[in-house]
Amino acid sequence: MKLTKKMPAIAMGAWAWGNDGTFGDHYEASDLKDVYETAMKNGLNLWDTAFVYGMGTSEKILGELTKDTPSEDLILSTKFTPQCDDGSAEPMLHMLEGSLESLHAEAIDIWWIHNPMDVEKYTPMLIPLAQNGLIKEIGVSNHSLAEIKRANEILGEAGLKVSAVQNHFSLLNRSSEESGILDYCKENDITFFAYMVLEQGALSGKYNTGNPFPAGSDRGNTYNPMMQEIEKLTEVLKEIGDAHGISVAQTATAWAIEKGTLPIVGVTKVNHVEDAAKAASVKLSETEIALMEKTANDLGLSTIRFWEKKME
Repeated sequence: MKLTKKMPAIAMGAWAWGNDGTFGDHYEASDLKDVYETAMKNGLNLWDTAFVYGMGTSEKILGELTKDTPSEDLILSTKFTPQCDDGSAEPMLHMLEGSLESLHAEAIDIWWIHNPMDVEKYTPMLIPLAQNGLIKEIGVSNHSLAEIKRANEILGEAGLKVSAVQNHFSLLNRSSEESGILDYCKENDITFFAYMVLEQGALSGKYNTGNPFPAGSDRGNTYNPMMQEIEKLTEVLKEIGDAHGISVAQTATAWAIEKGTLPIVGVTKVNHVEDAAKAASVKLSETEIALMEKTANDLGLSTIRFWEKKME
């Protein structure tokens, strides 16, 4: 089974909906109803989540919102996380069954291996799920170029392929570009999903040294110590955005689209959706892109998180 639905320019991210402390907030489906409806009205119908986001909480909240939406109008993207292997002979199938139930779905449009803990063990488990029509497209996340190629070899023996790659990619972390992953994806008709394009809000323009992330939150612990440097980049993003009539967040998102990626934008408020929709219509110049990238590179910051690695 192959996905025939047209991809939007931007995916809606439901990571924060997991209420796992990463974002320092708590959400219910009722809090996000307007967010969901606004996205769908704007043609932003690709929703990215994972079982591990709150151990099923994000999927259940999303499922509450999507359950009355016809499947042909929706693109569901969720993940198998190897660290949550239940120790059975078919851990991926078991997690998929739980995701299908939570999302009120008969099949998942894009099913990902969340990280490359054991490419040789887990990649073959994708094959029967795809052959049985339970998943339509196969994705790998947080994989290096060598790991993506190896996954493709394993799947290729069954006539399947990696259709999507999802890695951390932003102005502050371009290692997937520098390692050749973006080029490999373009050459092999693989959609590259860029997560953390806004660095969990650090590149949104909302936070700065005078208005830092909530103290004690994971975001606060990570980004607050480097906020003074990040402000140098957000100032440039603001200047470029002002020239196009868009915000800092929209400018960072538009950059990711110009790089040929499909950015995942975390959405918890209606204005997040509206920002994303407008960003998809903006055309940045090569000069503007070069200035943003040089400014970011000169900061010398690393925003690679504890669950990630630098792509080489």
